[in-house]
Amino acid sequence: MVTENFRKLYMAIGLQKWLYGPQVDGSILNQRLGVEPSDPNDGKPNGLGLADATYISWLEKHPSALTSFVPLMSETKGKQIVVFLDYDGTLSPIVSDPDRAFMSDPMRSAVREVARHFPTAIISGRSRGKVYDFVKLDEVYYAGSHGMDIMGPPLHVKSYDGKYQINTLDDKLLQELRERTCGIPGTLVEDNRFCISVHYRHVLDQDYGMLEDIIRDVVSEYPNIFHLTRGKKVLEIRPSIKWNKGDALVYLLDTLGFSDSTNVPFLPRRRQN
Repeated sequence: MVTENFRKLYMAIGLQKWLYGPQVDGSILNQRLGVEPSDPNDGKPNGLGLADATYISWLEKHPSALTSFVPLMSETKGKQIVVFLDYDGTLSPIVSDPDRAFMSDPMRSAVREVARHFPTAIISGRSRGKVYDFVKLDEVYYAGSHGMDIMGPPLHVKSYDGKYQINTLDDKLLQELRERTCGIPGTLVEDNRFCISVHYRHVLDQDYGMLEDIIRDVVSEYPNIFHLTRGKKVLEIRPSIKWNKGDALVYLLDTLGFSDSTNVPFLPRRRQN
């Protein structure tokens, strides 16, 4: 049951078109997932190619847990499984319009099945509400804004602890950022409640420098309060506190009662490039 549930999830994630390069054929895919091919065509190239040769080389040195399904499952024997997932590029493909990063039905079904058997959390840079609107699963824990906004199934939420309190963003900062960047075509400012994402995937190369200068100038008005970070075609303004997705993961393990446990395997899951 454990293996079958995770196989469904891993197969769904594999369909995001990033895991297996053109040099990996169907027989190797079956071997990695522990599946015996029933059709002779299963051994043909699967077509889920990686265009980026650099990323393929990087994966060879830093293998994803998804490329080693059988060894991964062997590590879980006798241990409690807790699942942590990203959203963009993991449960949904990377898309040009962040508002259209929809989750497929097979992916949703796979995550639902895993969450029914194991504590499962989605930790994203997006706002918690936006991730929930995409996923629509009540069995899952959600950590939005890089883990600064966390919610779980009602029966399992730990009582509030004030040491984790974080204030939401200043509306003035968001408004100023939108006003000053609206003249740069292709800019999308996304309010993630505890952080702001400025997407520049559709910004012309010659305009990017001006956009970054504007963002840096706005952030400089809030010294020691906010800072600027970079993502994939996105600049993010975050509160200057020691808190990120890793801290959210530790907090959730504590919430679930595993903070001192030696029976939880830590097996990294790399996201889509």
